[in-house]
Order: sequence, then C-alpha cells, then structure tokens
Amino acid sequence: MCGIVGVWGRRETEASILAYLGSYAQQHRGQASAGIVSSDGGKKLYREAGLGLVREFFTKERLSCLPGHIAIGHNRYATTGTVKECNAQPLVAETPFGEVAIAHNGNLVNTSAVVDMLTRRGVLFTSTTDTEIILRLIATSKAKTLIASVYEALAQVEGAYSLVIMSATEMIAVRDPRGFRPLCIGKLEGGGYVFVSETCALDLIEATHMRDIFPGEIVLLRSDTTNPEYSFLPAIEKRHACLFELVYFARPDSNVFGDNVYLIRKAFGAELAREAPATADMVVPIPDSGVPAALGYSEALGIPIEHGLIRNHYVGRTFIEPTQSIRHFGVKVKHNAIRCVLAGKRVVVVDDSLVRGTTSKKLIAMIRNAGAREVHMRVGSPPLVEPCYYGIDTPTREEYIANTYNIEETRQFIGADSLQYLSYAGMLSVVRKTSQGYCTTCWTRNHPIHIL
Repeated sequence: MCGIVGVWGRRETEASILAYLGSYAQQHRGQASAGIVSSDGGKKLYREAGLGLVREFFTKERLSCLPGHIAIGHNRYATTGTVKECNAQPLVAETPFGEVAIAHNGNLVNTSAVVDMLTRRGVLFTSTTDTEIILRLIATSKAKTLIASVYEALAQVEGAYSLVIMSATEMIAVRDPRGFRPLCIGKLEGGGYVFVSETCALDLIEATHMRDIFPGEIVLLRSDTTNPEYSFLPAIEKRHACLFELVYFARPDSNVFGDNVYLIRKAFGAELAREAPATADMVVPIPDSGVPAALGYSEALGIPIEHGLIRNHYVGRTFIEPTQSIRHFGVKVKHNAIRCVLAGKRVVVVDDSLVRGTTSKKLIAMIRNAGAREVHMRVGSPPLVEPCYYGIDTPTREEYIANTYNIEETRQFIGADSLQYLSYAGMLSVVRKTSQGYCTTCWTRNHPIHIL
C-alpha cells in the first residue's frame, strides 16, 4: 500500500519535519521502511531512508540532515520487491535534470516487460522495487524538461500509481488515470502546499484540505512560479478506486475518494444488520478495524455494543513464542477477552473482513472460553476471493478461506454459531451515492487491467 507525502513550502519552512509528521500519521499504510528526501534549492538532494517505523528510524540527528523547503516522504509496505534496505523509498537517481527523487504508492503490472527493455539499453537497477522502473524511465528520457520526461515515463507503464516526484526546484504529484490509490492536495498555513495519501496527515500538520487529485491529473510546482500548474494524462473512461481502502486499509478519520472512511464503514455495518440480523445480548467489535461496522450494526438493531475484546496496542514483533506452553500465543499477545462482560451472554462478533479465518477462529474460541453462551460472526464486507495486483500485499488465492470452504464450512471452521457476510450488492449500495467508480477485483475477480 504505502503512504506518500510531499511538502512544498516557503524557504524557511522545515519541510522535512512536516514530511516526518505526515509520514507518522500514515504509518498504518506501511511499516517495512521509512524515508525522506529534501532540498534547499541547491544541486544536491538530501536523503535519509531505512528499515523500520517512522518514529524509530527518524532520530533528531537524521532529521537535522534534511534541510530545505522541499521534501517528500514515504512509508513502505512491500508488494513488488522484498523488505531490504535498497528498496526503502524515496529513491534518488541522477538524471538530465539533476538529482530526482520519487515516492510511489501502488503496483505496476507490466514490470517484467519494461525491465527487460531498460536492461537491453544497459540500464542497471539498484533495487528490486517497481518504483525504480519509473525513475529509470525518467532518467533515460530524451525529453527537454522533467515534467515531459514524467509524461513519457508514465506512458510506458501500466498499473496503480500515486506518485510524488521532486528535483531541487520542482515537485510533481500524479495519480494514475484509473485512480486506484488515494492522493490529495492541501495548503499550508502561511503559504505552500502538501500532498498526502490520506487526509489524516493534513490534520496533524494543520494543512487545509483542498481536494483529491483527480485520476490522471498531474500537479506541478516550480520554484519560479507561485501557483500549481495542472495537466492530465490521456483519459481512461472508467475509474477504479480501490474499495478495500474504504473497507479496511485507510484510517477511519481520513476522507478517501470523497467519503469519510468512518461513516462508510459504519454504514456497511448498518446494511449488514438489515441483511443479517441476529438475536443477541451484545455486539462485540474485533478491535480496531471492526469498530465502525460494529457501531453501525449495533445502532441498526438496537443491541448494545460492548468492548468484550481488548487489543494490546504496544505489540511489536516478538522473537520468543512459547508455542508449547501457551496455546494461540500470537493471538493472545494482541487480544484478550473480558470474562465478566462475556460470561453467559449471546454475542455478535463484527469484523470488517474475513481473510484466512485463522484469527477469527482463535478469537471466537477465546470468547467462548470467557463464558459466552453463543457466538455469532458478522462480516462487514463480502467474501474475499482474489489477490490484489494493484498495491495491496494480499494472500494467494489458495489462502483465502472463501476459495476453500463455503459459508457453512467456514462457520464450522471458525467455530461460530452462525456466520453471515455483507452482500456484494449491499456493499455497493453504500458507496453508489458517489460518482466514483471502484475496483472490486478482490471480491469479483474482474481485473480492470490485464496482468502481464
């Protein structure tokens, strides 16, 4: 998935600090690596990037090495390319326009063909991420300007991309013509602009949300002009904004594709209640992603909501798992059930999605062990059946439980008294009020782009 941020301020603006804060707010979009590139208008770009979380990697010392009024930042969530230091973004390369940096959210689908073409030209790659393909296309372009080279590069790639690109004197933000991934523009107090994947980042740095960048739109900022310049890539008739952003990935306090994520997820829960009501004493959300849908489900049926499962928010990787002595350690370290709330009760558990089913199985067993009399599972989206090739590192087709078991078999596997999903039609009924077209490949297997 990845989160990207671009900051274009006045010369005295601490752009790297704002890029750091914007990346911090978007940490949920990628935890593999973090990076920032900045410029003070000179020939050299300053870069700090490496593995780890934003708050862990960026010390005061590292931020002090990033001067200037222009900066782009990136949180990496590995899709194409492994979790290695060389794949940390933003990437920087020497080009005919000086050093150029790029940060990318999305995934290209014609990677092999373009790599083969560039390799035959003698281009050497220093990473295994598809982002470098775009950067190398820019660097080898014969165009006379950076913006023209970006046009030329993007004409040769297919797939999902939201990008921020910068040189010492220019910044370019662009969204692919299908609009798979979110990207918006905000205005900084006192002058300057900022580009971010999600509006929650604008809230943290107190920038004013102007609007989403349109699918296929290119926004250019130059040091010799005051206002942005807007242009478009060749149009594609149908839009394909990723609906899974609204179901699961984006932060609930963000506005994505023109809608507030929290309100959409709550509406999914209300529609789920209409389609799949249950007789129960309480609704229990799977924290944290299931909370908005559970609230909508609870309100629609008039069943009280209780936080019968508590999540430990300070869980990181653990290198010791006492698998023999503590069963289901991986789930227990993240969640715990409140026995006095659940004992003797009929419980409806609500989550945003069901993928492999293994976590749901363990959580339902935990709720039963806490004394619940009945446990009913409700899911705020349809069954997932297809991997994503457009920027989400989803499981293989075989790993999706819906491709192995039908709903009754899945119910038995997870140990619920009943199981029902939000229907595909019900999900679309919530989002159809917008004019935005959505990519629903993960539920339908209908790919908007031929995978090469």
